[in-house]
Amino acid sequence: MDQHGAQQRIVVIEDEEAIADAVMQRLRGEGFDVEWAADGIVGVELCERVRPDLVVLDLMLPGLDGLEVCRRIQAERRTPVLMLTARDDESDLLVGLAVGADDYLTKPFSPRELVARVRAVLRRAEPQPAPADEAPLVVLDIEIDRATRRVARASEPVHLTPIEFDLLVCLALRRGAVLSREVLLAEVWGYDGDYGARTVDSHVRSVRRKLGDEVIRTVHAVGYAIGSA
Repeated sequence: MDQHGAQQRIVVIEDEEAIADAVMQRLRGEGFDVEWAADGIVGVELCERVRPDLVVLDLMLPGLDGLEVCRRIQAERRTPVLMLTARDDESDLLVGLAVGADDYLTKPFSPRELVARVRAVLRRAEPQPAPADEAPLVVLDIEIDRATRRVARASEPVHLTPIEFDLLVCLALRRGAVLSREVLLAEVWGYDGDYGARTVDSHVRSVRRKLGDEVIRTVHAVGYAIGSA
């Protein structure tokens, strides 16, 4: 249910029927309205027709791969996407984030983790009240405007996904503090478990790719920080 009590709709685009069936059963058991497409072309058409609240999208699809499907379903309207991948290939994951995916899961995954990720992505997609009269955050030559959710580096606009933006803000608000992956997962994604550390790593790499390697520093075996301690 969304904040107004309506049943939320999820489209699953997955060519492996056994996986799709398991995902749909679990999500339906959690109260979601779920529809399925077995290939990318049908999946795009289904999304256009039913306008889902979230798409669970397999990266490796026949005919039209998950990256192209993600591009197409994002072209008309902003749609939260949780990407599924059998390959733990960093380049695929970064491209997936770049074309509009909000998060990813590497197969095999537990039903509990799937539901946690789905709920976290949906929670991030809910409209948030803009902070009133808050000055932009400035890190190096990067300006972060929380009211408009816009980021610029050296006055040039930089596009960040919603979660990338929230990750950057979370670190910038505590400049110099080292935040563990667990803290970031709880505050940015809303996870309450000890899974998903690699999700943080992938999003940090994506932010660095867009804003520069020096923006977020790694503190070995501890976590991440912006600025010096």
